[in-house]
Amino acid sequence: MTVTLESPRELRGLEILGKGDQIRRINPDTYKVKSQNGSGSYLVVRNGKEWSCECPDHKYRQAVCKHIYAVYFSLNLRQRVISQVQPAIETLRIEGCTYCGSLNAVKIGMRHNIHGDVQRYLCKNCGRKFIRNDGFEKVKATPKAITVALDLYFKGVSQRKIVDHLKQFEEVKVTQPAVLKWIRKYIELMSQYVEQFKPQVGGIWHSDEMTLNVRKTEPTGKGNYDWLWNLMDHETRFLLASQVTKHRDVEDAQKVFKKAKQTTNQMPDFVVTDKLHSYNDAFNKEFFTLRNPRTKHVKLKNIREGTTNNIVERLHGTVRDRVKVMRGLDNDISAQKAIDGHRLYYNLLRPHQSLNGKTPAEKAGIDLQLNEGNKWEQIIRKAKRTPKVIKEEKQNENP
Repeated sequence: MTVTLESPRELRGLEILGKGDQIRRINPDTYKVKSQNGSGSYLVVRNGKEWSCECPDHKYRQAVCKHIYAVYFSLNLRQRVISQVQPAIETLRIEGCTYCGSLNAVKIGMRHNIHGDVQRYLCKNCGRKFIRNDGFEKVKATPKAITVALDLYFKGVSQRKIVDHLKQFEEVKVTQPAVLKWIRKYIELMSQYVEQFKPQVGGIWHSDEMTLNVRKTEPTGKGNYDWLWNLMDHETRFLLASQVTKHRDVEDAQKVFKKAKQTTNQMPDFVVTDKLHSYNDAFNKEFFTLRNPRTKHVKLKNIREGTTNNIVERLHGTVRDRVKVMRGLDNDISAQKAIDGHRLYYNLLRPHQSLNGKTPAEKAGIDLQLNEGNKWEQIIRKAKRTPKVIKEEKQNENP
């Protein structure tokens, strides 16, 4: 089947795919595609290289209809993700030496400080001293209490309720500012660790924007709010970029496109947006070049015409669940930090129903070698010791 993305049927097929949850796979050669006027669905069948559809457009005009194109695009993107080489991530041995990973270590006494006693070790391979409290040094609370607070926060629980939960069930007395300090500290640490991995994503990216209530920002006439731009991969649901801006200008839309390119080091086949004028110029500046004529900009119709960017709209619902209990974010900087944390949680730790319980990171080939149990703690410990391991490897390479 030849695809040019110039005919109206091809573009409508891409719009169907962009809406999400419109195509249901019955078997490898049979698919059901929902009708766009809301009257049932059509059966699309593949027989060898030929396709057929129950819709009137295919039956009476013998044309390759929008439903066939939608299935065709879906299959090509799925095969593209499956065939991509997945990155190999070395398992980090948390129980070994912090610097070389060796298990040949012995106890050499305790470190006594205001935060409690900490066991010290000596590695017999590299001769360096270390402790196994990676990531949780100088904190009075236990790793379990800290990670419980992180998990509850990103599941939409208010800081006041987190403090009450820790007091009742973990016997930890902590203040709300302390909980917020944990969140900012560990999200920054985890973000630096995760940035080294490049997700293997598909060829369709979806972008959309929503408002965020920010108390200390420039009034717009309708209240104090900023704009949150999200850009997501269709196939893996990986959130490629989240950017908070004051306006919806071309420069603002361009920021989220540029961040997505940095995250993936690749160019998509299609960028799906609504008809906001800023997207058009931002797309041309970031994606359209003489060397890259293949990336196409698909502008969906407005909601009154029955077409929405459903994949990103669903994400916006989860963001609202988080921020509504906060009664507004403090300022532009704290808003961006909160959104960065939500993006990390969404990609690495939140199982996605449409991905059969996998996280977007797992679907995108980022396997952090996490075991069952407290995954927050595992990622924090890996993130804390990774810079030391990398530094040690560089020293060995350049003695």
